[in-house]
Amino acid sequence: MVVTGAASGIGKAIAVMAGAQGANVVVADMNDEGGQATVSEIVGAGGKAEFHKVNLTDRDSINAFAASVLASVGAVDILINGAGWDLMERFLDSKPETWDTVIAINYTGPVHLCHHFAPGMVEKGKGKIVSIASDAGRIGSPSEAVYSGAKGGIISFTKTLARELARYGVNVNCVSPGPTRTALYYAQSESVQQNLAKVIPMRRVGEPEEVAMAVLFFASGESDYITGQTLSVSGGMAMVN
Repeated sequence: MVVTGAASGIGKAIAVMAGAQGANVVVADMNDEGGQATVSEIVGAGGKAEFHKVNLTDRDSINAFAASVLASVGAVDILINGAGWDLMERFLDSKPETWDTVIAINYTGPVHLCHHFAPGMVEKGKGKIVSIASDAGRIGSPSEAVYSGAKGGIISFTKTLARELARYGVNVNCVSPGPTRTALYYAQSESVQQNLAKVIPMRRVGEPEEVAMAVLFFASGESDYITGQTLSVSGGMAMVN
C-alpha cells in the first residue's frame, strides 16, 4: 500500500491504521523527519513500512518516487492519494504561484501517481485507488477557491477512472472529509475553528482517524462492488444527492 501525505494528519492516520491491520506500507511524503517517524511508529507496533520521499509539485520527483517504489515492492495493490495542502485566502488576494502548488499537490500529483501505479493493478487484475477529496470540492468553501476546484477535479477524475478500470478489477473511490483536526485546521484562528464546528450538524470537527476508517473501508475487500463513489466524512456538513 502506498500512502502519500503520510508524515502527518489524515495520511499518517491511514498509514498507521493500515500497518496495524497488516499492510506493507510505503510511507510517502516530502517531509523526511515526519515520514520516518510514521515508519518508526508502524514498525514499533509490529508492522511493516518504509519511507520514500516525494514532492508532488515536481514531476521528476514523482517519476523517481514511482520507479523507486516499483523496484522496492513491485506492483502496488493499493494507492492512497492522501497528500493535501492549501493556503486559505480570498481568491482576489491569491497569486498564480499558490494556485500552481495547490493544483499540483491536490490534483495533478495524484493523477501522475495513478498513471504510474494503475498499470500494475490492471496487469494483476485487482487493485484499489482511494483519493482524499474534500467537501470543499462538493459544496464550495470560502477562501479555498482553487483548492475547492482541485478537489472537485479529483472527484470527477475518480468517476472517469473508475469507469475505465472497473473491467480490470480495479476500484477507484474518494473519501471527502469536512473540517478535520489537521495542520490546515490548526493554522486557522481560534474563532474560525469554533465557527466551523457550529456549521456541522454534529457540532464538532472530525478526527484524522475517522477519515482513515472510511479510506480503509474502500481499500478493503468489503468494498469490492463499490467504485466511482465519493463518501463524505463530515459530521453531516455536506449531504449531497
